[in-house]
Amino acid sequence: MIDCWAVVPVKPFRFAKQRMAGAASAQVRSHLAQAMLADVLDELGRSQRLAGVIVVTRDPAAACIARRHGAEVRLDPDDRALTPAVAHTARWLAGSGRGGMFVVHGDVPGISACEVDAVLAAHGEAAGLTIVPSLDGRGSNGVLLTPPDRVALFFGRDSCARNLLAACITGLVPRVRPLPGIGLDLDTPDDLRRFAAVPSPTRTWRLIEALNLVDPVTPASPLPLPLPPPRVLNR
Repeated sequence: MIDCWAVVPVKPFRFAKQRMAGAASAQVRSHLAQAMLADVLDELGRSQRLAGVIVVTRDPAAACIARRHGAEVRLDPDDRALTPAVAHTARWLAGSGRGGMFVVHGDVPGISACEVDAVLAAHGEAAGLTIVPSLDGRGSNGVLLTPPDRVALFFGRDSCARNLLAACITGLVPRVRPLPGIGLDLDTPDDLRRFAAVPSPTRTWRLIEALNLVDPVTPASPLPLPLPPPRVLNR
């Protein structure tokens, strides 16, 4: 089994969920981000295959949540962008002799330890890259990379295609593994409605219900059709 560490980059909570600004106050968005991070760390901590969990952040509250869950905390070199934080941590992991890195966003509260372990088991021990895309197929909600610094990763919209291309350029044959829990990142009011539609024991679901953050009458908008990866890459 590879020595693989989960890496969770976390922006300062005061910047959290700007795309929900019209539906929730900054304080509510901060509480939501904290609940989501705790839910993600709960499940990462239950994984049977991860060697450990690292939270990369400058936010004191995020660091406190991480330590309560037994995660290591590393200082984020750039508190507004995910890509530099991940690159910095990848170099550190590689320099420390770690075998792999599984980057997971802190806003996927539907994640499960079973999903995490399934990705690690299917990935195997050889050099490679596995992407768990966002539900629309564009984002990279989870990226498992062995060794951890083999590819310079991208995050944000359309990052899935960019990461697939980067892997191919370095000689890797990447895999794409859609999963419902990791695939649903909560960025918009529609995302909240999708998540709230299925009751769960998560802190996030309880918070959404307690604060009435979604209108039960208004359904979520249909997701756009995901962009299929090149057939040769989807193994």
